[in-house]
Amino acid sequence: MIRKMLLGLCMLFVAHGLRAADNEQKRLENSGVVLEEVMNTPENIPQQVLEKAECVIVFPSVLKAAFVVGGSYGRGAMVCRTGPGFKGPWGAPSMYALEGGSVGFQIGGQATDLILLVMNNRGASSILSSKVKLGADASIAAGPKGRDASADTDAYLRAEILSYSRSRGVFAGISLEGSTLRPDNDANEAIYHHKITASEIVLGKNVAVPVSGRHLVRVLQKNSPHNESAGKR
Repeated sequence: MIRKMLLGLCMLFVAHGLRAADNEQKRLENSGVVLEEVMNTPENIPQQVLEKAECVIVFPSVLKAAFVVGGSYGRGAMVCRTGPGFKGPWGAPSMYALEGGSVGFQIGGQATDLILLVMNNRGASSILSSKVKLGADASIAAGPKGRDASADTDAYLRAEILSYSRSRGVFAGISLEGSTLRPDNDANEAIYHHKITASEIVLGKNVAVPVSGRHLVRVLQKNSPHNESAGKR
């Protein structure tokens, strides 16, 4: 009887682990779909802005209600350029969580896709090393939109992170001041099938892109194959 109970518990743990891995794989796949849709719309992230980004973080379908109840959060993936100074091609994705006790949505209660561009080494290093509070530990501003938008705005020049949000295909305003961004190491373990940190994924030299993350990396490589931020801090 005891042996059967132990076997049943083992099967439950295995099934739970498989479900968790499947959910994270789908979330990573959806991150690629969201970014591709955004880049294919006229009111998109300007090419000259994306070309200067060191890392890109995508949170598909963040819900206002998730932040109202506290304890829930947006979950997605971050991809950074490889090599010294983040000057190389896009690397393997790391899973991230956005906790938003004070996140302020300005468009009803609809699900909102979020995209964050990390614009310099200091911002990337802080996000990789620990949990950061947006607006305090890392400066954040709404990014310029549209194919003809100027990338030389004051917000762009000052901010470590630029934010873009979209609800039902419409770009909407959202305030991320006071929310926190952190590596989701449980999700990383589910994706890569072993314990691995965000720094090890992003800064490691031999981390293969998982199948579920290839679409996201392809979209980034297609739209911004080179880092054009030479000379910028």
